[in-house]
Amino acid sequence: MKLVFAGTPEVAVPALDALISSGRHEVAAVVTRPDAPAGRGRRLVASPVAERAEEAGIEVLKPARPRDEDFLARLREIAPDCCPVVAYGALLPKTALDIPARGWVNLHFSLLPAWRGAAPVQHAVMAGDEVTGASTFLIEEGLDSGPVYGVLTEEVRPTDTSGDLLTRLAFAGAGLLAATMDGIEDGTLHAVPQSEDGVTLAPKITVEDAQVQWSAPALRVDRVVRGCTPAPGAWTLFRGERLKLIQAVPVLDRADLAPGELSAGKNNVYVGTGSHAVELLWVQPQGKKPMRAADWARGVRIAPGELIGA
Repeated sequence: MKLVFAGTPEVAVPALDALISSGRHEVAAVVTRPDAPAGRGRRLVASPVAERAEEAGIEVLKPARPRDEDFLARLREIAPDCCPVVAYGALLPKTALDIPARGWVNLHFSLLPAWRGAAPVQHAVMAGDEVTGASTFLIEEGLDSGPVYGVLTEEVRPTDTSGDLLTRLAFAGAGLLAATMDGIEDGTLHAVPQSEDGVTLAPKITVEDAQVQWSAPALRVDRVVRGCTPAPGAWTLFRGERLKLIQAVPVLDRADLAPGELSAGKNNVYVGTGSHAVELLWVQPQGKKPMRAADWARGVRIAPGELIGA
């Protein structure tokens, strides 16, 4: 089939690579978000998908909005059979959805209908799911509600951050998306409507969502830290400034600290929660690089009974 691939971040690159190397399909063009400012100089930088497509000599389309007539006209000229999508980052209007003969097929990182929305992996980790996965589905105008072509499952490991889990799903999902394109082409794969039961939503995690509440149980604190790593980054307040929490683990045999109460030894830093303590392993003070929590604690000289998050 002639394909136009839509995607933007690094997590979409494995799927693009799988389609380029499939030997069965022609990736005629790539659609991605416009170049965005990055780094200290805030210079405009192309998306990871754009960079990979340019390396492969594939035409790159960067519409400001996918409803722009110039973009739609070019898409009609290319006349793709199907448009596979991975984390493109913009809503597709019906005028675009109607162009490919076999529609737009999205690789979504959850077991639909669970975790429809922008942040399925983060929500799966924060909710304590033991199993998640990826789904390919035909895009409709609803939010991730279209019929499903295929699924795969993936265990959520006890120490997984959302970044760890998303990386595994990106590579496993690349194979699923390529197999979905194969099945659509040869007619052996047909989309099945999603169940109306078990629908959960996964909106974007905001910076406010990532603030740790020390009155919550230790397991909840652990899930928030892991679910918000690497982005947007779990955080708390210490002496009026933000402290990013990169790694923290529950300590189930210690329950002598009040919520938010700090206890620092030579090599360990503990914080009380609504249940047991958690041990801080890596933190990042405001304006500084990540560091071991014990080194941070020695530098700030924590007072006995001092609170974090207050």
